[in-house]
Amino acid sequence: MQFLEESHGCSGWNGEMAGRIRAFDWSRTELGALGSWSKSLSSSVQLMLASPLPMVMLWGPSGYMIYNDAYSAFAGGRHPYLLGSPVELGWPEVAEFNRHVVDTCLAGGTLSYRNKELVLLRDGIPEEVWLDLYYSPVSNDDGRPAGVMAMVVETTERVNSERRRQAAEDAYRADNERVRLALNAGALLGSFVWDVKTDVLSADERFARTFYFPPGQDLNHLSQEEAERRIHPDDLAWVRERVRLSVETGEAYNAEYRILRPDGSYLWVLASGCCEFNAQGEAFRFPGVLIDIHERKIAEESLLRFTRNLEQRVAEEVEARLAAEEQLRQSQKLEAIGGLTGGVAHDFNNLLQVIAGNLHLLARHEPGNANVQRRVAASIAAVERGAKLSSQLLAFARRQPLSPAVVTLRQIFDGLAELLQRALGETVQVHMSAPEDAWAVFVDGNQLENAILNLAINARDALQGEGTIELSAENIVLAPGFCMGKGIVPGEFVRVSVTDNGIGMPSEVLAQVFEPFFTTKADGQGTGLGLSMVFGFVKQSGGHIEIDSEVGQGTRAQLYFPRTLRSTPVETPDSDVQQQGGHERILVVEDNDAVRVSVVELLRDEGYQIVTANNGDMAMQMLLEGVAVDLIFTDVVMPGLIKSSDLAAWAKVQEPPVAVLFTSGHTRDIISRNHQLSPDTHLLSKPYSAEALTRRVRAVLNG
Repeated sequence: MQFLEESHGCSGWNGEMAGRIRAFDWSRTELGALGSWSKSLSSSVQLMLASPLPMVMLWGPSGYMIYNDAYSAFAGGRHPYLLGSPVELGWPEVAEFNRHVVDTCLAGGTLSYRNKELVLLRDGIPEEVWLDLYYSPVSNDDGRPAGVMAMVVETTERVNSERRRQAAEDAYRADNERVRLALNAGALLGSFVWDVKTDVLSADERFARTFYFPPGQDLNHLSQEEAERRIHPDDLAWVRERVRLSVETGEAYNAEYRILRPDGSYLWVLASGCCEFNAQGEAFRFPGVLIDIHERKIAEESLLRFTRNLEQRVAEEVEARLAAEEQLRQSQKLEAIGGLTGGVAHDFNNLLQVIAGNLHLLARHEPGNANVQRRVAASIAAVERGAKLSSQLLAFARRQPLSPAVVTLRQIFDGLAELLQRALGETVQVHMSAPEDAWAVFVDGNQLENAILNLAINARDALQGEGTIELSAENIVLAPGFCMGKGIVPGEFVRVSVTDNGIGMPSEVLAQVFEPFFTTKADGQGTGLGLSMVFGFVKQSGGHIEIDSEVGQGTRAQLYFPRTLRSTPVETPDSDVQQQGGHERILVVEDNDAVRVSVVELLRDEGYQIVTANNGDMAMQMLLEGVAVDLIFTDVVMPGLIKSSDLAAWAKVQEPPVAVLFTSGHTRDIISRNHQLSPDTHLLSKPYSAEALTRRVRAVLNG
């Protein structure tokens, strides 16, 4: 081996990447062992390693990556995992672009791009970058193109710098326009030029008169100290800071300040200009103008004095701010508790899924054993109770996946009427009211119904089983003062109110009603998660909730949801589709071994063909190597470079597209925004039953 390496020039490779290339097991790739490399490949690699510019070799049809030290810095967190990896697997977000590069160069062509804009994942976050890219073919020993030599120079900073320069030019043109307008309006008080290199100030006669320089003063050599003595002491530091900033950064100079008159009064002026730089980037000239803004500033000061006299307004503002701060402290406390409960619920759901999957398999394998069936049924019922508890925790933590749609409260009330009457009993009356022109809201209708039902049941308990509950909705416009500290913006909202005249709550109980597991009910009569779940749902939907209560006077809960201007979707009747079984091939991607085993057995029992991968990296490699599947059933949160969202993006651009069904106990917003799913995203939440699994798989395949 040593002889072969020396004969190919490998012993002359220097640097960190040279060591990594020699240590890599290339026999696992199409390139073969290092000692068997062709002379052309070895010499090309040696040339690349000696280059100070970022360079990468893409060898063979798969584009196996070999790169130098400079390129490893560009690769960031993907180094050293890119070494020996096919380029489409190493950079999946630009796989199509790299495929075109390899195909073109292996056909003998060359490519070059200046400031090519690409979106790359850096630390898992999409980021716009600009690159100079140069691609040329590399021949093998037979003279045929066998690889691609790529030079990659990132120009992102240069592009951004050019944009900043253009913005500065635009600002400078805006300043010139303002000067033109000032000249037309007769508000110009003079112009000046400061020679930065010689520190000499020159100006026109109007400027000299404004600063009250002595008559006969040489206008080409004005005293800067004399001019500064005329500036109000409170404004002088600010003026100097604006000048310094303009000289150091090139930012347009705009400073409002006061000039002392001989009678002791002050004149408000606006000094406007821009520092000019020579070819070496050194400040050398600073021209500007002086504009009269005295009348405007006097009007502003009059308005300010008027506002300061409104003591009652100030008192109300202070009171509102204190209330907002208290609201913020409460929200921060609930947010901290929510983060903890959300994490616990996620891990709990994975455990429940393992238990549920194996229970369903046990029931299928022992159909005639009554004892087994009875005990399995009891265990599954316990799993379902645990799943409900976990769902409530996720709802409070604002991490439940929502499927929002455009609805009106009249629609919600119409659907709830019968259910509420059955849930509350005949001795409790419910009065519902909503305007004919009720505004639409964009929320998850099922979760909104659950929230109203929870509040109504609490109201029934407060009535001690007999009385009347008022359920109403109204259009309302919220003012800025009301919204302060509540996490919502002023504007149009729909307010839903649930009111009873029951026993009410003391202030110490009211302060804790949204905290999870807090309840005033007897043991076994409530989990203390009902109001917590309502709170989390409303906040996750971009709304706000308030509860007012007095002992002996009753309770009123008010939910605020922002109005939506989206159009109401046209409902289409569901077509009859096959719900169970099939022969399609499904790729199951799941890093939890116990969950994966149970899912595979459940799906195989239904007749599906199954292939598996224990993470996204393995799944993507299988798909790029040509494994054909009809559906990707993938966990949302997995280790590795390739995320479930990357698999979905790949599936969407195939022809025809490959169906994707996600599963998770907690999406962590990888496939959603604020845990709100888009209409074309399908999610099966853990834990799920065998029936739910087969029904959802069939529905996604049919869709």
